[in-house]
Amino acid sequence: MTILGVGVDILHVPRIAALFHRRGSRLPARILSQAEFQQFQSIPQDLARQIRFLAVRWAVKEAAYKSMYPVVLPVWKELSYHGLGEGHLPTKPVLEYHPFVSLNKLKIGTIHASISHDGDYVFAMVTVESPS
Repeated sequence: MTILGVGVDILHVPRIAALFHRRGSRLPARILSQAEFQQFQSIPQDLARQIRFLAVRWAVKEAAYKSMYPVVLPVWKELSYHGLGEGHLPTKPVLEYHPFVSLNKLKIGTIHASISHDGDYVFAMVTVESPS
């Protein structure tokens, strides 16, 4: 396994809360993939859960960009994060890359993502392997 890149991001959750209060539904529509946006819409009207959902995805996508740059320059909606147990099978967190330019998929190998959140902070680490 050859490592293409490693990216990390630490995010202060109140920053995302302030953005969400200023921009409302435009923020999730801008940064979430279609699958993430549908999942976001299914969250009950619990502002804290919605903010944490957005904060986790912001941080993991920032870390992913740092790990893939300069080989590819992913945009928000090309990346889709699925946390622990999200979906039909219990699994480790997964970050999927669905580039709009299909040739970019060939430039990226397996993606590994880890997220930790505690209080007002979210930490994300993404490691990207070179394609085999």
